[in-house]
Amino acid sequence: MNNPNPSSAGSLPSYITGAIPNPPDKRAPWYKNTAPTYAGIFLWFVFWQDAAKAGAPGGTLAQGVGWALLSLVIAALVCHFLFYVVPGLLGMQTGLPLYIVGTSTFGAQGGFLMPGFLMGVLQFGWVGVNVYFSSLALSAVLPIDARVIMVVWGALACFVGLKGIQYVAKVATYLPLIPLVVLLWLLAATIGNVGNFNPDTLIAAQKTAGMSSAAPLTMLGVLAAMLTYVVGFFATAGAAGVDFGLNSRDKRDVNLGGLVGIALAIVFTAGIALLVVAGVYGSTKNGIDAAATKNLSLSAFDLIPTVIGADKAKWVMFLLAVAAFPPACFSSFIAANSFKTTLPNVNPFISVGIGTAVAVMLAITGIVAKAIAVFVIIGASFGPICGAMLVDYLLSGGKWTGPRAGFNPAGWIAWALGFVVGILPNLGVNVPAAPVMAFIVGAVVYFLCAKLGMLSRVLPLPSAAPASTKPQTAAAT
Repeated sequence: MNNPNPSSAGSLPSYITGAIPNPPDKRAPWYKNTAPTYAGIFLWFVFWQDAAKAGAPGGTLAQGVGWALLSLVIAALVCHFLFYVVPGLLGMQTGLPLYIVGTSTFGAQGGFLMPGFLMGVLQFGWVGVNVYFSSLALSAVLPIDARVIMVVWGALACFVGLKGIQYVAKVATYLPLIPLVVLLWLLAATIGNVGNFNPDTLIAAQKTAGMSSAAPLTMLGVLAAMLTYVVGFFATAGAAGVDFGLNSRDKRDVNLGGLVGIALAIVFTAGIALLVVAGVYGSTKNGIDAAATKNLSLSAFDLIPTVIGADKAKWVMFLLAVAAFPPACFSSFIAANSFKTTLPNVNPFISVGIGTAVAVMLAITGIVAKAIAVFVIIGASFGPICGAMLVDYLLSGGKWTGPRAGFNPAGWIAWALGFVVGILPNLGVNVPAAPVMAFIVGAVVYFLCAKLGMLSRVLPLPSAAPASTKPQTAAAT
């Protein structure tokens, strides 16, 4: 499949030859890096608030609480096993970041753009989502126009991101405890009514209120909607597993970090949100009271006033918005690192500043208001990247091949076709579980292209930055 006469190491771009693997003595156990960092992402209220929504009466609760929770578990396991594990293992084996590891799939030149530059661009989409929802919650308490808050919030988040990870860590140490406490509080207040929840009652009430005339989701429809929501949200973080993996000591760290920080965290946060919504509508007091439940909203965030009262709720929602600041800084930090690497001759304050301005405009105009549509775009972009990387890993015998020359055709064709399939829902075409379908298309196309000999040749790395073919072990550290 590959050209047997690879070119010399001298043809490699300097950003590859200058990369230094993270040494074993700089790595740490899964519970000190991977698990808590990933868990903090899922504690962000923008993730868990809409777990019950699906654009149809009853949302993902249309087939009952049990099936919604099982669908959530399946989605969480898909995130861990299909989207995270291989990138995490590649990072652990090589000690190199995503923009280097990705060159085996997209080529030494192509990897510069995909996933390197693309990762940075899409992070500003996340900044826009964060700015929008956080500013609305803050404006409910602060006597300031939400649009003004959006500008300030976005600027501060990107400034902290530019300053470096040490500053991001400082604002992320304790703030994630706020959504954790809030979720447990909401669960304690509603768990007693979950057993009384009847999806048919909720569906009938929503139809009577004129909220939707669509048919409720089937069991497969609920599963597809949950996969779209969870996997779409996680797709970029899955590919970023490379950057988490380079801080892992061995395969066990990679797996436990993902099982706890990703799978368990998803089920915990979004699962509680599902139970809270079911508990509200299982209450005879609020079950069909449209006025008391903000027009029968399926958003756990919107239902906070119903659960704890309006006076307390505004402060709780305010604190949740404050706790959303670290994720905004984290997205900005990833974007800044991406732009510093892919645009080394551009002042990062200029490149990140432009990205921030775009993110704020997306928030002010409300384009990012529909979070699920944003998740579909993210999943369409990174689903095929993760699929192609997985197949590349398997075809290489579970190791990193090293960078391939130029623009590896197999990777780019796989991404293009996967992206087209993944983005179709935003164009009005129904594709169930679009981010997962984008992943599958990317994986299948990469496999077929590889078998047809459409892989560019592997370029040897200089000895200073070897492509590790043997996973690091605990003994090695």
